[in-house]
Amino acid sequence: MTPQVDLASRWLGGSVIAASDESFGEKENLLTPAAAAFEPGRYGHRGEIVDGWETRRRREPGHDWALIRLGAPGVVTSVDVDTSFFTGNFPTACAIEACGAEGYPSPAELLGPATEWAELVPRSPLRGDAHNTFDVTDPRRFTHVRLSAFPDGGVARLRVMGEVVPDPRGLESLTIDLAGQEYGGMVVASSDDFYNSASLLNRPDTARSMGEGWETRRRRDSGHDWAVLRLAFAGQVRQLIVDTAHFKYNASAEVAVYGCAAGEPPPPGPAAGSLPAGPASAGPASAGPPAWAPLLPRTPLQPDTRHVLAVSHPDPVASVRIDAFPDGGISRVRVIGSVAPAARSQAGYRWLNSLPPAQAVSCLAAAGLAPALAADVASQRPLTPGWLTGPWGQRYRDADLAALAQVLDGRAALPA
Repeated sequence: MTPQVDLASRWLGGSVIAASDESFGEKENLLTPAAAAFEPGRYGHRGEIVDGWETRRRREPGHDWALIRLGAPGVVTSVDVDTSFFTGNFPTACAIEACGAEGYPSPAELLGPATEWAELVPRSPLRGDAHNTFDVTDPRRFTHVRLSAFPDGGVARLRVMGEVVPDPRGLESLTIDLAGQEYGGMVVASSDDFYNSASLLNRPDTARSMGEGWETRRRRDSGHDWAVLRLAFAGQVRQLIVDTAHFKYNASAEVAVYGCAAGEPPPPGPAAGSLPAGPASAGPASAGPPAWAPLLPRTPLQPDTRHVLAVSHPDPVASVRIDAFPDGGISRVRVIGSVAPAARSQAGYRWLNSLPPAQAVSCLAAAGLAPALAADVASQRPLTPGWLTGPWGQRYRDADLAALAQVLDGRAALPA
């Protein structure tokens, strides 16, 4: 199963950009990363201080709403409407809608008649002081969500779980963090998350304390710890950044790094935490699964230090394994490199196929296609690799095919 990420997370840049009312609790509380907390008996000028978004008692028809820009656009799989500590003042029901928009539209533009909103969660009853989780089955990629609260009341937190679908346009020309959460990189396995999860390793921010990095328990055996990251894009790795910020007395002493060409990497070894240091840890090539190839030999680390380490490896990799000796803490890992052409093409098709219709037409028109042609291409989705050179692609002019090739494959023209 693919690990899910909170697409609305503040760590990824999510923001509550507008709300109908926030008389008792600020709208920004909805996306506070920490769980809700409440200290009864604390009052301010507006009433009891709450850790959530709370509106006034509605005395007229209608309902309240909050508009959220996702930090990382993607496919939503579930939504958690958390009413923790709201017991006599939570909404009786909620609904969730989503839209896909280009650029950075204002709240007025998003709420205008031109925006098409899709229903993710129909109007559904809520329980007070509880996590109200709703599954979502819409396969499209969205950039914004709207939470409607009927008729009024308080919601502590909103989590929009899903899978990041990055916009790959232009990335073919850049050197990026191939493992970054903002592009969809994921920590898919680790040997130990005793103090803090390895899922923090590829967060796009800088750790502010030791509590925002990966930390394992103290080892009392001869093994070592490890974490496996599935890259957002397979690519050519040129540099690794291993940051032990804030780990002053418990940083990992050494690391070694391996890469795998497979998007679903082989297991690190027969016994978690006890694998050998060499690249043969995935077993012999004849066993079937692709092997781990060394990217960085076993290298000493300094405490509380950002290590920038050069990599020279000829082939693209899709997954990376960090071996940490013998245990300890690492705050962040960056896998700096360029997107492989095949991965860029795969991402282009996935991205365009997942867009809501109006956004797909807008993107194609922005690439230079006439509006009628953009609508025609969007109606042919899902497009598959080879579509440009197939029967449908032969209907279009060379200039239009070049524009489509740039969008889908990141290249300005079709191969001769």
